[in-house]
Amino acid sequence: MRILTVLRKETSSFIKTNLAQRTVLTVGSGLLSIFDPHRDDMISAFGELTSFGVLSDLQRKMLNDPEGALILKEKPVINSTVLDLNKLATFPEKTFGKEYVEFLRINNITPDTRKPVRFIEDEEQAYVMQRYREIHDFTHCILGLKTNMLGEVTVKIFEAIQLDLPMCWLAGIFGMLRLGPKHTQVYLDQNLPWIIQNAKQSKPLINLYFEKYFEKNIDELRAELNLTILSPKTNEFKD
Repeated sequence: MRILTVLRKETSSFIKTNLAQRTVLTVGSGLLSIFDPHRDDMISAFGELTSFGVLSDLQRKMLNDPEGALILKEKPVINSTVLDLNKLATFPEKTFGKEYVEFLRINNITPDTRKPVRFIEDEEQAYVMQRYREIHDFTHCILGLKTNMLGEVTVKIFEAIQLDLPMCWLAGIFGMLRLGPKHTQVYLDQNLPWIIQNAKQSKPLINLYFEKYFEKNIDELRAELNLTILSPKTNEFKD
């Protein structure tokens, strides 16, 4: 348990660990992530500790895409200090920026909740992981999915297929087991086949410079990305 105390350090710098520490941290954070999905510190740690091989592939895919390469070059961050949410709220209806602010309001969330990366030494790969975390709410918004359990599990499967991060697969699979009977049926019959198709056919969202599309009509953006959305009735379910 002493090794797990490194997770409590309030620092934005890389935390160096040896093989034994990484093993204990990986197993411990993985188990805690499964049994207590509210422990976002454990989820973040497990995601980083199991992502090393995958991140190099994601980094390469971003570098090979013009928009992804620009993101890696400029390294934008997403938080309420950088984003002018009040300005986005004044954008016309159906613009992506307006829809994003409404998404935050309806779900009572902010763009300031993402944990900083701690266990990835390569700076650019650490940024790839941070970018993945910070665009999570953009992904919800563009897919038209709420932040309830059904929406979260659906988004995680989308991210798992597009990014192949072990944490996404774990959250998607074990998250499904936490759904109630009605949600499980909706997920298997509608959400799962829909999200698999969308994840495979759309542009990888890790390569989308979301911030440059705030003024664009969200339906036009979805069409360009080859994304569809569920019917409003399907997405009405609450926890």
